[in-house]
Amino acid sequence: MPRSAVESSAYLAGDDIVEVDHPAVRALGEQLRSRSSDDIDFTRRAFEWVRDEVAHSYDAQDPRVTLRASEVLEHRVGLCYAKSHLLAAILRGQGIPTALCYQRLSHGDRHVLHGLVAVDLDGVWRRQDPRGNRSDISAEFSLGAERLAFPIDPRLGEIDYPDLHLVPARVVVDTLRRTTDILSIYDNGLPSELTRIDRPANRNGNA
Repeated sequence: MPRSAVESSAYLAGDDIVEVDHPAVRALGEQLRSRSSDDIDFTRRAFEWVRDEVAHSYDAQDPRVTLRASEVLEHRVGLCYAKSHLLAAILRGQGIPTALCYQRLSHGDRHVLHGLVAVDLDGVWRRQDPRGNRSDISAEFSLGAERLAFPIDPRLGEIDYPDLHLVPARVVVDTLRRTTDILSIYDNGLPSELTRIDRPANRNGNA
């Protein structure tokens, strides 16, 4: 279960990547909110919108780099990190505390950092994975048992990082800002784990 050392309300704030107050992001949030019966219904609708309406860069074989929530919304494409940034911005903008979370997954003969979110709807943090489904991946919104894209196998060196991040991990931001072609780094160039800079800071709630 993800953990945090700060109050849930802190996870409503935005920054230059999780752009809570960007007009287009907020407009989408308000549109989804207007169709929803309550917070749970809204959160599910937002999750499904990002999962299904924003293509995963690798699945779509789209080399464009997106990082900020507004970029993801404009181009409708992004890696797992970018899709999580948009979902967090939409939800935070409508009053749903949302954290960024990470897993370390096997990726060929190496490992890769995977991004997802956690939402607090009733005092309990629950992870949701908006990566995008395909024939071999099925992630669904769930307030019960997690229905994430990827199960963790510790025997393969995979990790569920337990921390709730207020802002994107620096290793993710630095990696995406250094490239102009997502596909060129997908198999050998994405971050493989959280760095020391990211992990201790997040446990103190100062990501």
